[in-house]
Formats: sequence, C-alpha cells, structure tokens
Amino acid sequence: MNEQFTYYIPTKVYFGPDQIGHLGEELEKYGKKILLCYGGGSIKRNGLYDKVVKSMKDKDLEIFELSGIEPNPRIDSVRKGAEICRKENIDVVLAVGGGSVIDCSKFIASATFYDGDPWDLLSKHVVTEKCLPVFSVLTAAATGSEMDAGGVISNPETQDKLGGGAPGMLPKVSFLDPTVTYTVSTKQTVCGSADILSHLYEIYFVPEGQSMYMLDRFMEGMMRTVIKYTPIAVKEPDNYEARENLMWASSWAINGFAGAKQQCDWTCHPIEHEVSAIYDITHGLGLAIITPRWMRYVLDKSTAPRFREYGVNVFGIDPEMDTMEAALKSIEMTEDFLFNTLGISSTFTEIGIGDENIPVMAEKACKGGILEGYKPLNKEDIEKILRACL
Repeated sequence: MNEQFTYYIPTKVYFGPDQIGHLGEELEKYGKKILLCYGGGSIKRNGLYDKVVKSMKDKDLEIFELSGIEPNPRIDSVRKGAEICRKENIDVVLAVGGGSVIDCSKFIASATFYDGDPWDLLSKHVVTEKCLPVFSVLTAAATGSEMDAGGVISNPETQDKLGGGAPGMLPKVSFLDPTVTYTVSTKQTVCGSADILSHLYEIYFVPEGQSMYMLDRFMEGMMRTVIKYTPIAVKEPDNYEARENLMWASSWAINGFAGAKQQCDWTCHPIEHEVSAIYDITHGLGLAIITPRWMRYVLDKSTAPRFREYGVNVFGIDPEMDTMEAALKSIEMTEDFLFNTLGISSTFTEIGIGDENIPVMAEKACKGGILEGYKPLNKEDIEKILRACL
C-alpha cells in the first residue's frame, strides 16, 4: 500500500541537565503572563519548582498557578485552568510535571477560547481555532505528551476517560532533563516504561503493508532500549544513561515519527481507558496487565509471523524456531519482563479490580460496535480479554 503521510513536529526541545535556565527567555517570546500548572507538589520537594520560578522571575514574567492536577487529570482541573486564563489574560500555559499535567495544560490552552463546557473538546471532538501556547518541563518518562498534540482527560461524573487533540496543543518548547527523573518512584518508573512499550506496540502490530522496514527496526530499537534500561533505572535511580535513554524513547515513541505510515487504530489504550476511568489506576499499570492478554487473544496463524518477528528482533529468539512457537515465546518473554523483571502487578485481582464492571467497560471500549485494530474486536472479544486479566 502506498499511503501518503505528513510529518511535522516543530516542538523545540532542550535536552539535558541545567537547561531550565533557558525557560524564561523562551517564554518571554510568547508573552508576559504565565499560568504555571503542576500536580501534587513533588516539584517543590525536589527543587524543580524553585528553578522554574527563578528562570521566569529573571525575565520579569508574571506567574499564576494551578496546582493539584490529578494523576488521571480531571475535567474540573481543565475548567479551573481555563477560567484563570480568561480572567487574568494569560499568554502561555506552562506544564511542569508528567504526562497528566501536560495533557491537562493542553486542554486548558484550548478551552480558554471555547465558550461552552471544556468537556465538549473531548466528548464532541470540538477543535478550537485558537489555542494558547503550551510549554512543558517534563518530570517523568511515560506518555510522550511533551512532543505530541494530544491528551487524555477523565470525567468522574460520567466515568469516562477520553482522548483528543488539536495542532495548537503541540508544545512550543519542551525541557527534558533526565536528572529530574532520579526521584521518580520505582512504581512510576516501571509503569512509565510499560506505557512507552504500549505506544510502540500499538503502531508496531499492524496489518501487513501498513508499516515499513525502517520504521519497524526503529521501533524494535526503542523496545530494546526500554527493556535494557528500565531495570537499570530501578536498581540505580540516579543512573543518567538509563534515565536519558528512557526519557528520549518516551518522546519518540509517540511523536508521530514511528507511526508515520501506520493506519491501524489502537486497541489496548481504548480498553485501558475504560478501566482507569472507573478505577482510577495508573495508566501504565493497566496497560501492562492488558497487553499480554490482548497479545494472546489475537495470536493466530495470520498474526504469528509478526509476533515471531517481534520476538526475534527484540528478545533475540532463535529465528529457526517454529513460527507459532516463536510467537508464543515472544509473548511469554513480554510477560516475564513486565511482571517478573519489573515487578508490575500481573492481574486485576491483585490491584482490587473484580469482574463487576467488565460488560460496561467492554461496551464502552468498542462503543457498542467494533474496536478496529490489528484484529477487530467486538464487545464479547473485549470481555474475554478483560476476564483473562483477572
């Protein structure tokens, strides 16, 4: 298939230690009033907050704050942020945190110019013509939101977790300092890596002809990077080489480059969104539990060659092994890495999730129809995958 695609990611990235000093000079190019968005306060404990504020004050920028953004960011935080932006005539939205803070900040930037309820941006796919400039200072390697134009927001009232995006939400400038991630907990480190891997799996496992050799090898290289360096980061939290590799892999897994040609819808993410919408679990944790079960469910004679290719090129499985045997081995090694090497909880039962909402989650994941993807799934298929996670 000769698909056409356009790749355009104009985000300016400052990568490495002590780059935060350039924050003020970059921000002042876009305005003087800055809305600083962050989460629960870890950036104050690790000193990052002070560095960010100093860089802005050195340029006499006026700072407004929105703190307490949730790990699964909620629409109320978007509403609060947009209200501040309109009231104070904010020029730039600055996110300092992980993917949740950045996602929330993107929708704040867009909702500022929308007269209706910001939830419409997600539930009705409203795209605003204008959007405030977004900056990000990344604190965790996971979602890749620092270098893409999308985001995910939760609505506890409706128990929905929806994704959306617009070109204007793409960060103008992002600051990536691997040393900032030294204090990220083991759980968040491993769950972040599971998220990175899932972003790659969603665009790697596509029907034949929907990827290209160069991109396949690129994705496999990033998978090997995550598999090599996550255990090192867990064992040695301040290992710069491990942290920089994970941080850069996070950005490039989902900035549009690796998935430039693929036209296949995602599968595990929509299913996980329904789980975390109800149970408010860490996104990467849900993906780690769901992904191997999805792999086993879609494995058949038509998909086995792709799983074999994955196993051979990522895990070093013997290329002479029987195709189906190698495919099964690749899934087993994925499970072993996630659940044994990284120590991620392997079942829903372990994290307190039962089967009471499985029919509802399956129905919403496929929107009452078919969840298109590597292998199309209906409600019954998704229910079986979710029950396998118990």
